[in-house]
Formats: sequence, C-alpha cells, structure tokens
Amino acid sequence: QVQLVESGGGLVQAGGSLRLSCAASGRTFNTMAWFRQAPGKEREFVSAIRWSEGTTSYADSVKGRFTISRDNAKNTVYLQMNSLKPEDTGIYYCAGRRFISGSYDTWGQGTQVTVSS
Repeated sequence: QVQLVESGGGLVQAGGSLRLSCAASGRTFNTMAWFRQAPGKEREFVSAIRWSEGTTSYADSVKGRFTISRDNAKNTVYLQMNSLKPEDTGIYYCAGRRFISGSYDTWGQGTQVTVSS
C-alpha cells in the first residue's frame, strides 16, 4: 500500500519554528513536495525535492525561511520551517510523484500548522 504520513504540525508563535515530517512507504518517488492550504484559499506549492539528486525548489514566499530535506534510510522528507509568520497558517500536505514531471499522484492526509501573531 502506497502511503504518505505527515507529522509535526502544531501551534507556534510568530517567529518560531516547526519541523514537518513525511514518511513514505509502498513506493519510491522521483520527487516529493510540500503543499499548503490556508482557510478559504486554494492549495499552493511550498517546496519540492528530487529524491535522487537532492535538488530543491521553493515558493518565493518561503525562500530563506523553509528548508526541505530527505533521509534516504528512513524514506522520509522533512520541512524545516523557521521565522514562521501568521500567513504560513494552513494545512500542510506531503505529495509524491513517480516521474520527473507531471502531477503528484500520492498525497498524505495533511497536518495543521497554526502561527499566532
């Protein structure tokens, strides 16, 4: 069974940090990513990492504050979030795709991140 399981969300004050984890099982992925959805807004891309090369990409809104990484041994992707802002609040989803491009075909259940001002 292909599965992505997120953890690490929570409530934090503005300026604080959180680390999200996404454990993958059942399949290997070419690329894994984090998306988020704020209340009343569409889901948006946050960051992605190519599993083999470790190449990363970020949305402009999180560059310099968030860092995506992976642990091959644990088959886990992380999102380190620093200098959090209230506008970072939302449900964060982990996603994976089998190929270098195209849509993400596997999604986690999401984890809530709330940043208070």
